[in-house]
Amino acid sequence: MSSSPSSSAQAAREALAARLRELRLDAGLTGRDVAARCDWHPAKSSRLENAKTGPSDDDIRAWCRACGAEDQAADLIAASHTAESMYVQWRRLQRTGLRRLQESYVPLYERTRHFRVYSSRVIPGVLQTEEYARALLATIAEFRQLPDDSAEAASARVARSHVIREGGHSFALLMEEDVLYYRYGGVRAMSAQLGYLLSVMPLPSVSLGIIPRTAPRRMWGQETFTMFDDQRVHVELLTAKVTVTQPSDVITYARAFAELSKMAVHGSEARALVTAAISVLEE
Repeated sequence: MSSSPSSSAQAAREALAARLRELRLDAGLTGRDVAARCDWHPAKSSRLENAKTGPSDDDIRAWCRACGAEDQAADLIAASHTAESMYVQWRRLQRTGLRRLQESYVPLYERTRHFRVYSSRVIPGVLQTEEYARALLATIAEFRQLPDDSAEAASARVARSHVIREGGHSFALLMEEDVLYYRYGGVRAMSAQLGYLLSVMPLPSVSLGIIPRTAPRRMWGQETFTMFDDQRVHVELLTAKVTVTQPSDVITYARAFAELSKMAVHGSEARALVTAAISVLEE
């Protein structure tokens, strides 16, 4: 696993910066030459070439013009947009509310055939009850100082989860055993949530694995991540969502998921862990 989930985004920024540098060298120009032709400070050229500053679309057009490579601008702008979309702060994603963010994922969920989810902190979103989701999302809204539309967002999240009961989708879900004990919404909400887990485990589309606390670790715990087919991975950080699309990185997450799966129990053993967590709530 990469040293940081945001490494793919940084690698994309650095690749773009390297392409700008190559255009300058191919044109036989110095950084100062480019700065003069673009009418900006020489330090800006250095920052762009070293990926210290992300270029705007106009910066890319000006750079390509200065290097006599205007035909390269469109491709470079597209690469820049891809790099910036990889690492997006939650505040930016959630600025229009938690409900709209939940709804924005519906097309992705509907077109994905195979989901792989690892969760180290909360019940996976597609398995959340509305009461549990509402409590969790209210906590998120409060921490991030967002308008609290947690009730509407929870309803949207549950509606989005209809895909687990439709044909053509499969879900391989892993969670750490401790997730069963992290309480959101009080005893009643947690009891209903854990009971719901037991009810969905027999679904043919769902494979739910739980990694026991006592399992010998083949893989260290990761940030919560969701794999959408073999095309992309969403990694949830405290401050941002990272979207991984580089094939080699997607493969690395698939390997991590496979290793985590080897530590998990399924079927009756997983049900026993959920039942044990329910019994603790009832004490």
